[in-house]
Amino acid sequence: MRKQKPTLGFWQIWNMCFGFLGIQFGFALQNANVSRIFQSLGASIDDLPILWLAAPVTGLIVQPIIGYLSDRTWGRLGRRRPYFLIGALLATAALVVMPNSPYLWVAAGMLWILDASINVSMEPFRALVGDMLPDRQRCRGYSMQSWFIGVGAVVASALPWILTNVFDVANVAEPGQLPQSVKLAFYLGAAAFLGAVLWTILSTREYSPVELAEFEERVDDQAGDAGRHAQTPGWYRRSAAVWIVVGAAFAAAVALFGWDKQLYVLGCGLVVFGLLQIVVASRQQRGDTGGMLHNVINDLYLMPQVMRQLAVVQFLSWFALFAMWIYTTAAVTEHHYGTTDAASAAYNEGANWVGILFAAYNGFAALAALFIPKLAEALGRRKAHLACLWFGALGLVSIRFIDDPRLLLLSMIGVGIAWASILSLPYAMLSQAVPVKKMGIYMGIFNFFIVIPQILAASVLGILVRALFGGHSINALALGGLLLVLAGLATLRVDDHEDRDR
Repeated sequence: MRKQKPTLGFWQIWNMCFGFLGIQFGFALQNANVSRIFQSLGASIDDLPILWLAAPVTGLIVQPIIGYLSDRTWGRLGRRRPYFLIGALLATAALVVMPNSPYLWVAAGMLWILDASINVSMEPFRALVGDMLPDRQRCRGYSMQSWFIGVGAVVASALPWILTNVFDVANVAEPGQLPQSVKLAFYLGAAAFLGAVLWTILSTREYSPVELAEFEERVDDQAGDAGRHAQTPGWYRRSAAVWIVVGAAFAAAVALFGWDKQLYVLGCGLVVFGLLQIVVASRQQRGDTGGMLHNVINDLYLMPQVMRQLAVVQFLSWFALFAMWIYTTAAVTEHHYGTTDAASAAYNEGANWVGILFAAYNGFAALAALFIPKLAEALGRRKAHLACLWFGALGLVSIRFIDDPRLLLLSMIGVGIAWASILSLPYAMLSQAVPVKKMGIYMGIFNFFIVIPQILAASVLGILVRALFGGHSINALALGGLLLVLAGLATLRVDDHEDRDR
């Protein structure tokens, strides 16, 4: 009989999740200020989606790689902690450099590095909860991460506003320059990122691979065991041909009909996925099934049913979130402050207020995270997630109909509740459906269903805003609300273990 994982105390869970406070400093500063940085350096509103593509593309590549490597790492720092440290060091450097970017292309490059670094740290943190906590405590663990995300984001998102209004730091700069309030906020964020991650590294002891193997884990619905192949080499080649043809045809259509060039990203992505399957087929035919690429593709096709069902929920939810992150600054400055001039005082006042709004929804998320475990116990995790997503939908749609920007704080209550749930309940449901020895790689693959909708959003939202929404960014937020409604309905289809056992 296998041993049960021990129940961890409050402070043990606190310490292992504390690093997320720092990660969220970097993430929140990025979300609240990168569009502002890009526009200050000369980017038009139509350029924002393609510039933001760096973030999701980086996550798509980095997280499965880090998941695969961390599953197979064990050394003096443990299994996941080495990647916490590497990501924190790189992110700290990027946060210092980004606000000092002299050109738009430099800022775009720094966004790429920053998001890669955040992903290097973030994915192992998700896997760590699955490693360390028994099934009954995982919802609490992911909710604790959500709490730290909320608290960190409150402070980080509001930093430019606080520095301007409390410490009288300059909030306006010459054209092509960033205000001192933004620069100083990024420096403080860099220090917080590194410090919080170091706290978790020094205060948390990980279970060794031998100890993990001794613990009892759920074995039903687990996929991706060594020696299993999702398909034959011939099947992979046929599948590859389909993906390549579809991707090439889509790219040709973009060129033929003059569609937005951002859509080339989708076509190229389909072709690349097809080519990767050809490589997998060739290696499998030679008996080489031990490499990273084969494992990622193989496990992708062998993913548990619960993960497939959650993929739909994640796709819709994160498309909505990316619409909010890209367009809230443009929407609020235009709709509520009456300006599109990034150098004007009104625009910078509106942009700072967006920082407060982002801080507010993260603050509400921190509060919601305290109650989500109890809500999940009362309703079941599926219905709890549906309710939270629908609160978020109401929040996003209401922005369109509120004239006073101060009242947008009410909209952020719903957004915050949804955000807390998105960061906790899907991961709690997933962690019970995957084998512990593949926790990292499956958390990385799960990120596909976060990243792909972001890539799609960055590719098509600009087209939708121009062609369907009359150039008014506010309507992109309403679209996000509709998608959260659909995500809530999709949650009811998830075959959650805990709900099944109720």
